[in-house]
Amino acid sequence: MRGAILAAVSLTALAAAAPASAATLNLLIWEAYINEEILADFTGETGIEVRQTFYDSGDARDEILSDPNSNVDVVVTNENGAKLYGNRGIIMALDRKNVPALADYAESWTKRCGGYGVPYLWGTMGILYRSDAITTPPSSWADIMKPAESLRGHIAMYDDHAEAFVAPLVLLGKSVNANDNETLKAAFELMKAQRPYVLTYDYVVTSIQSADKGPKIYMALGYSGDQYTLNGKVGAPGLWRYVVPKEGTLSWLDCITVSDRSQNRDLALKLVDYISNARNGARNAIKLNMPTASTAALALLPEDVRSDPEIYAAPEILAKSQLQEELTVQSVQARRRIISSLAQLSDAR
Repeated sequence: MRGAILAAVSLTALAAAAPASAATLNLLIWEAYINEEILADFTGETGIEVRQTFYDSGDARDEILSDPNSNVDVVVTNENGAKLYGNRGIIMALDRKNVPALADYAESWTKRCGGYGVPYLWGTMGILYRSDAITTPPSSWADIMKPAESLRGHIAMYDDHAEAFVAPLVLLGKSVNANDNETLKAAFELMKAQRPYVLTYDYVVTSIQSADKGPKIYMALGYSGDQYTLNGKVGAPGLWRYVVPKEGTLSWLDCITVSDRSQNRDLALKLVDYISNARNGARNAIKLNMPTASTAALALLPEDVRSDPEIYAAPEILAKSQLQEELTVQSVQARRRIISSLAQLSDAR
């Protein structure tokens, strides 16, 4: 599984590297998840270099962040991760005193980061599809979980223990945060039946760059905004599209946080504040075609961006969306066993 491999490589690289000097900060983040010009401008204004380490699943990110030897200064994590690692003392508490830009965010957003991060970007989970290969847009989670025969070997799923279960659980009418064995078993049965249609369990932004897998992917589980990244990767604007199924979905929020182990915490806080201010929040949202949680940044966006339904989900969709909650240890273990077994069977095939 790509996530596990990436985690091992990144851990080695971060542990082997010397702790970030006064002129260098280590940022742990998804690939293609920040406007590079913002980081370049930060370096130009401060002289501080920002070195990025990429992860391609929440599990990979958590493995890196949990390692006391990894020299992470700033990390983008989901809202559950912010609360979990904040309560464990792994990331710092953030407030308007150490991150003034937090004043631009409504409490309804900031409380979701648990007091340990600044709301970064948010969105939904849904179905990505190649418009030249699929002429009728998918509208239900059944379109990816119980796919047409023409999609055999053309679907990309995801080996994350939380997000991988969104599609089957919502299709079953269950909570995405289900912990009980009976519900997880029912989800597993759906996932097992879907397996022959799955080409890969690697995150689609990763797998699309594979010469042997990328051209074969017609449909994928992914996040709002991924369609723009995919189109950029393949050099074909408009080829990949995104829809949220009628049954509802996951509404997610990522938070940008500071490692409590950072040897340059003041500089790390400065970077977080710089990325989170209104101007850069708007630049980031426009470049990535993703929603900002900053009230001040939102006001700076063009009207056509704010009204784009592929970026800002319609209220009726959000009304049917669920928020992530912390899972039990037993549930996480069961989910990881399930997705690992499916991925291994796929690799063997």
